[in-house]
Order: sequence, then structure tokens, then C-alpha cells
Amino acid sequence: MTPTPPSSHDPFPHGPSSHDIVPDSEARGLVARLPALPRNLALLARFDRPIGWWLLFWPGAWAIALSGKAWVRWDMLLWFLAGSIAMRGAGCVFNDIVDRDIDRQVARTASRPLASGAVSVRTAWVWLVSLCLIGLIVLLQLRWQAQLVALGSLALVAAYPFMKRITGFPQAWLGLVFSWAAPVAWVEMAGGSMTLAGALLYAGAILWVVGYDTIYALQDREDDALVGIGSSALTLGGHVRAGVTGFYAGAILLWTAAFWAVVPHGLALLALVPMATHLLWQVATLREDGADPLVKFRSNRFAGLLMFAACVAVGGV
Repeated sequence: MTPTPPSSHDPFPHGPSSHDIVPDSEARGLVARLPALPRNLALLARFDRPIGWWLLFWPGAWAIALSGKAWVRWDMLLWFLAGSIAMRGAGCVFNDIVDRDIDRQVARTASRPLASGAVSVRTAWVWLVSLCLIGLIVLLQLRWQAQLVALGSLALVAAYPFMKRITGFPQAWLGLVFSWAAPVAWVEMAGGSMTLAGALLYAGAILWVVGYDTIYALQDREDDALVGIGSSALTLGGHVRAGVTGFYAGAILLWTAAFWAVVPHGLALLALVPMATHLLWQVATLREDGADPLVKFRSNRFAGLLMFAACVAVGGV
């Protein structure tokens, strides 16, 4: 399917122009110095874009910290970080295998290794299996109950690339996937069971993901509309700011309840003030055009750190 050029009536008059869009595959730093094949494999797994694995890692780190074991189980923080890097890479490879035809039609993703033909589909599958084997090593460090929870994410991950084809809100599905480290880590830290605090932490993380990925999706609104795939940025239309505000507010409320379930004291809730302030800054200063959506999206790496500090403070009480 070849998208038709936009008409003179632009449905997104404030959307990003082609020169504002940051391509998904820009070799920089150490990645740029690699030989062609390793470089393209690194780009395929988004090793050049660490923001993705930080966002995957933080919910698991929050669960470890809120359980009160951030210091005594520092080794588990490292295992979750390694697993986040490997499995985020595997997820990106699988997503690109499924979406390679669509990616060729979207300005931001047309240069991806599979979409551009720099890497074959067969090579991508081999790379995917290799990354999954790294994830398996991490999985084996967990108690069996947490292993079962972790394996439960596979169906969600496999289905995600198809969600944009069947729903106008694939970010909701991404929220389930990208927050999954939280229940895995909570079950690991809580002796094999899920509690109310862990469930509330996970639910809040889901809304956080939906919020920041809606911001991210602002970059692709025109291309998504032309290609015919769904996104929350398209579905919300002119109400993106209000929608993101609602998602973030819901996340803060759920995290407030999670903190209260751990330490039922008003002072514990003050730990959330820095995170809430940062999310308020995101929506208050959000501009839906140019490079600002990417800047705000990337700022969630720092937001994750603020939430981690809050969980350490409350979990250590």
C-alpha cells in the first residue's frame, strides 16, 4: 500500500513536518563505529536508543524498591536491568519483523534496518532468538512463581504489533506490556505472591505508559492516518493534552493508593510530589509540533528515577 500525498487541507496543521521528524535509525556514538552488520543489528534492537530499556526497567525497579529491598537485593536490580535491555531489544526486533511493510511508509521508521533492506528477515529472526536466550538467563534467576508471571507476558508482547491494526488505542496494550516488570518483581520480592500494593503499582504504571506513549505518537499522526493504523494521538484528536493529563492523574492516584497500602501515613505520600510535579510540567508545557513530543517522551527516563526515589523512601520506612 502506497500512501497518497496529503491534500492542501492538512488534517494536522500543527503536526511535525518531515524535517522535524527524528529518524528511528541514526547510528551515533559507539554504534556508528561498528562494522555494517553489527551496527545494523544494534539499530534493530534500538541499542542506540537506551530510553526504551530504561522505561521497561523502571516499573520493576519501583516494585523492588517499594517492597523495601532495594539495598538488600541490589543484585536483582542489575538482573532486571539486563533483562530489560535484552527483552526490549527482542521486542523491537519482533515488532520490526511484523511491521516492516508499514515502516517503509512512515517517515520516522523508513530507515529501520528491516524496512530499508539493510538486514534480512532471516538474520532478524536469528538475532531475536539470541536476545531471547539472554532473557532466559535472567528468567532463571527468579523464583518459579515470578518466572510464571514473566512468561505470561509473552502473549502480550507477541500481540502488540498487531494492535495498531485493530484498535485506535494500541497504547493501552503497550501499557500492559511495558509495565510487566512490576508484577514480576513484586512477586519475586513478596515471596511468590501478588498483593494489593503491587497490583496498584502496576495499574499506575500502565497509565503512565499510555500517557507518555501518547505523547510519543504525536510524531506519527500524519503518517499513521495515511497508512490507516491506529494510535491514541489520532483517537484523542484535539484533546491529547487533556487525555495525557487524565492518564498521568490516574497514575498518581493509583500510586498514592499503593504507597498508602505499604505505609498508611500522610507523610509517605509526600514522596510522590516530585514525580507528580514532573508529569504536570510535561503536560503544561507540551507542544504538539516540532521536536517537543520527543523531548517530553525522553524526559520520562528522569520521571522513572523520581518515582524510584519515592519508592525507596516509602519502602524503607
